[in-house]
Amino acid sequence: MNKLQALTLALMTALFFSTAAIAQTQKGNILIGSDITDLGLNFQKGSTQFNFNLNPKAAWFIRDGLAVGGYVNFGLATSKGAGSDVSYGIGALARYYPTDKNVQKLEFSRRAKFFVEANAGFGGTNPASGASTNGVELGVGPGISYFITPNVALETLLKYNIIVGGGNSTTAQQLNLGVGFQIFLPGAKAKELYREEKRNMQ
Repeated sequence: MNKLQALTLALMTALFFSTAAIAQTQKGNILIGSDITDLGLNFQKGSTQFNFNLNPKAAWFIRDGLAVGGYVNFGLATSKGAGSDVSYGIGALARYYPTDKNVQKLEFSRRAKFFVEANAGFGGTNPASGASTNGVELGVGPGISYFITPNVALETLLKYNIIVGGGNSTTAQQLNLGVGFQIFLPGAKAKELYREEKRNMQ
């Protein structure tokens, strides 16, 4: 490979990744993935513990930078002899990737893109001991997507959640730092995958 070919390849790669984060948040695309806010296993004599919290979600970009969809949340923390703490949630979400140039100046890489996510639905937190709350669940927080490929992003999301309803306590508040991934698919590609899976099931 001569110098001209190497330079051309480098420029094409830079251009490819500089537009990847923008292209994947265009109208018509689909976002599918999950956050993992807590995952662990502790082996200790008389006190074995296991905990995890998964938050799968899917959304459709109704316009450039704005996606709406739904989420499911399930969390479990168990400890030998102490019972299990269970949390859950289901509802709608909206995610917005700002297009303001002042916000984009803060992005440390062309592969990185800031966003804000909000959710509303039904949820609950039910510890083995202590106060439980079940009712309306609301959440909002900032995050950042880092595109490791044109279609896959690693994410960090800091989210404030509140549940208002019934139980031993009428209000439960949480501040969660989640790490996860999202897959961004063009709408046409998602439809093609759906049709292919449907044919395979017949």
